[in-house]
Amino acid sequence: MNLKKELPIIGIVLLPFVYLAYIWNQLPQEVPLHYNAQGEIDRYGDKSELIMIPFMLPFLIYVLLLVVPYIDPKKQLQKMGNKYQSLKLVLTLITSALALFILYSTKGGSLSNPNFIFVIIGVMYLIFGNYFKTLKANYFIGIRTPWTLESEYVWKETHKLGGKVWFVGGIVAIISSLVLSVETNFKVFMGITIIIALIPIIYSYMLFKKQKE
Repeated sequence: MNLKKELPIIGIVLLPFVYLAYIWNQLPQEVPLHYNAQGEIDRYGDKSELIMIPFMLPFLIYVLLLVVPYIDPKKQLQKMGNKYQSLKLVLTLITSALALFILYSTKGGSLSNPNFIFVIIGVMYLIFGNYFKTLKANYFIGIRTPWTLESEYVWKETHKLGGKVWFVGGIVAIISSLVLSVETNFKVFMGITIIIALIPIIYSYMLFKKQKE
């Protein structure tokens, strides 16, 4: 591990922890912990539970992305070099921003704009789509179906298509989150998520079947 390269990412991971420590004494003992699709509070709990937000978002994502290249049996992720480092940086930044938004909303006592969460996830879809074509076949990151893992050709072609689908899906998700109401956007977002998940899976099966024939 190159500590010099990791320090900026570690700093990003720590941001939500620092912010939570800063607002800790300003928070009431009981805070909103969950919101429904309309952005309305549907569960309260002790503020100590807020500690799990930075742990489950930037910290966990960073640790997973840090570890998987070393336990990947094919060692393909290590071959990505700076591209993988950039992906790790961007995903940590997105999850850290999401954690900060949730903590900020909790401090305010309401989710001021729930669509902002879908904007962040839409950006993540877009970034994944941009990186899919550079991913080598591995067991941890990417479109991992029985057919992509069986054939390097199917993996490559599926990720070419999947990258385009996820990129477009991310753009549509961002635009819809900016112009639609919370309730309508939730339905649109779920539809987009299902579509971008299913298309590459179906395509990988069809491609594998065609290759076998």
